[in-house]
Amino acid sequence: MVSEGAAERRTRTLRAELALKAIATDLDPRERLRRVLEQGLVFTSATLTAVYSSSESGDELHLAESTGMPRTLYGLRDSYPLSGGSPAVDVHRSGRPLWLGPQEVARCADARRLPSQDFSLAVLPLRDDGCLVAVSEHPDGFGSEDREYLGLLAEAVVCPPPATAEDTESLPASSFSLAMDTGHVEVADEVLELFGLSPDDFDGKVETLLSMTVPEDLPSLMSAVEPDPLAIGDRELEFRILQPSGGQRWLRLRARLLPGGEGRPARLVGTVSDASKLRSGVNDVARVQRLATALASAGTVRDVGRAVVAALRKPLQADRIALAGLEGDRLVVTVLDPPEPEAWPELWRTEWRSEWPDAPVRAMPTLAAALGEGRPAIWPAGAPLEPALADVGPGGLAVLPLPAGGLMAGACLIGWDTPHDFGPEERALLTAAAGLTGQALTRAHAFDAEHELIGMLQRTLLPRRLPQLPGAVAVARYLPTTAGLEVGGDWYDVIPLPDNHVALVIGDVQGHSASAATLMGQMRTALRAYAIEGHPPDVVVSHANRLLTDLETDLFVTCCYVDVDMEEGSAWYVRAGHLPPVLRHPDGRTEIPESDGGPPLGVIAQADFPLSPLRLQPGTIVALTTDGLVESVEVDIEDGLNRLASALAASDPAHLGLVADGLLVGANRSDDVALLLMRYDGMATRPLRESWTVWRVPEAVRHARRFTKRVMRSWDVSENTDAVLLVVSELVTNALVHTDGQVRLDLTLINHRFRVSVADNSARSPVKPTSIGWEATGGRGILLVEAMSAAWGTVPVSGGKQVWSDVLLE
Repeated sequence: MVSEGAAERRTRTLRAELALKAIATDLDPRERLRRVLEQGLVFTSATLTAVYSSSESGDELHLAESTGMPRTLYGLRDSYPLSGGSPAVDVHRSGRPLWLGPQEVARCADARRLPSQDFSLAVLPLRDDGCLVAVSEHPDGFGSEDREYLGLLAEAVVCPPPATAEDTESLPASSFSLAMDTGHVEVADEVLELFGLSPDDFDGKVETLLSMTVPEDLPSLMSAVEPDPLAIGDRELEFRILQPSGGQRWLRLRARLLPGGEGRPARLVGTVSDASKLRSGVNDVARVQRLATALASAGTVRDVGRAVVAALRKPLQADRIALAGLEGDRLVVTVLDPPEPEAWPELWRTEWRSEWPDAPVRAMPTLAAALGEGRPAIWPAGAPLEPALADVGPGGLAVLPLPAGGLMAGACLIGWDTPHDFGPEERALLTAAAGLTGQALTRAHAFDAEHELIGMLQRTLLPRRLPQLPGAVAVARYLPTTAGLEVGGDWYDVIPLPDNHVALVIGDVQGHSASAATLMGQMRTALRAYAIEGHPPDVVVSHANRLLTDLETDLFVTCCYVDVDMEEGSAWYVRAGHLPPVLRHPDGRTEIPESDGGPPLGVIAQADFPLSPLRLQPGTIVALTTDGLVESVEVDIEDGLNRLASALAASDPAHLGLVADGLLVGANRSDDVALLLMRYDGMATRPLRESWTVWRVPEAVRHARRFTKRVMRSWDVSENTDAVLLVVSELVTNALVHTDGQVRLDLTLINHRFRVSVADNSARSPVKPTSIGWEATGGRGILLVEAMSAAWGTVPVSGGKQVWSDVLLE
């Protein structure tokens, strides 16, 4: 049995593998490498990941890409000669990974000059060339999970061709190339035209271009074009220049620093383009009107958030937007864009639950003050803010309180990474958006509250948790409809039965109403009761059909009932107007079995419900669902079932929860959806069973004891023999004395637990006496059974009951 921790680790590894596979292979090689390395920061404790590859000459390892913290903080260089000694070179030579703790790191030459060596270093060889380097400041360094994922990361790394300062022929016409040692820049004519210069008037010095920059934007531009030993990689920013007419013009710089080598200087190469078109029109009244239209049709809080992001982020060139509602003193964040947790400050991630964190307002006093004033507040780059806000917008931050009806509904935070100039047009747009969003957010909260109440009512009618099954794993999912505020009638159930049988049930009541939900609860209870009585599937469904007919309701019910024998790997199922089960076999094949089904429950009182067989091999998945998952206005039910089968075939059966989540992606939310999955693994130990019909003769108890002894000898059981025989005597005696008809003795052995079961034709369960006097001549039997048993009880069976007792074998 896999532990919860192991399952969680496996789930994490699977998520990491899926994240790596999701990175498109048709990206620019350097862009893809960067995205691969960024996954190391997400799924491990690494604060820096970097890749080194061989230089053109083959005598050095050059830095190809790095992400995370500046590498100079950890003593990592741009290049390492292969003739020298370093962890990167050692791994490149040996092809074996190195895992260095703080003590080993302190002995490295490059780390001795650092003020602190309190970090761990991981170096892994790449499959074709070079090595992967990762740094962790975690006290325990890289654990087993981190090491496993870094291995996956190294396998996914594909080094791009070595970049040199001569690689400028493929640059577009609007390109430039800046020599970092002399400041001489080669600029295309299109770039000079953007600056308002002619080729004859340009002296080739970068200072000439920098002098035309608006003073407020010069620091950020200088940080991109000055020699920077901390990062070799892409730079992108927008800046303004002063035109001869006195106006300003926005330009966008995209550049990459290429390392030098063999006597060549490092060069900054890239492009400059006109960004004014992207920034024009932020005061367009039509944009506010479109936002108002989108908010008018937004039903939920998340719909409101998506509308705000679509209306503001692109026109404002914002790097991140957060929309949050106020609930008491909590800032409950409902939409974060981008949605990745690592794109946000630590405080916003401390209570991350899926994609919905919440943060206390008291932890951000500047935000609390802005909400108290009730007016949009704007802070430029470098403003003194608490880290939780400063990191949202290091280049500029706008906080929009969202008023509605004299109250504060929430707040919208908009942040920029590079210095941002807030013009009057943007301020007007932000103010208008705040008023519209506050009103929409209040309406959406009311809708969500009602919908949550409906969902809570629905969930109370469903199983709180699924039972643990012998030789199988089951998961279930339920999605209420988002089309209205009426509770639905979809349900599922998993019912453990005697003799290692399990019943899987899924059903759907006609319509969406309180009556449908009530009827759903009645039918679920009735099917469970009939199943526990020990009836076969067709009888269980027939009884439920007669009960529903007697209720005289106008609603009908569809259901599918599957009885699985966990010992034999076989099953029988019955359909009452419902979809058939979908099977995924261990080899990945899927099957939608053809079978005859009966009518929906409640339509015909004396209906027939044919039994259909299933054969399950270890690893087979049984999928039961309602029509909301496979049928919609656009998709008929057969195509929907085929899509479900295809998605099931492509899934990984090892993680049933992830399979269920994947099948629900893109589900039709205009109807309820219930999904029940069971993976049959087979029982590791099959129980031994023997049965005997007790004769009603004077020596019946002695015959029962003799049969039990013979069975125990054949099973090589010698422990606790007296306790087992005493339980057999008492249970058989009670059945013979207090009931009429046939009495059956069943013996079962599994996992050092010996079960004695006695079935009779009386539905009356034995009652344990509260007290027994010295003169009493009976009543001690059940007390003796309780004393000898690890557990005992009684269950109804068809036409009677079964009393059972478990005796542990020492």
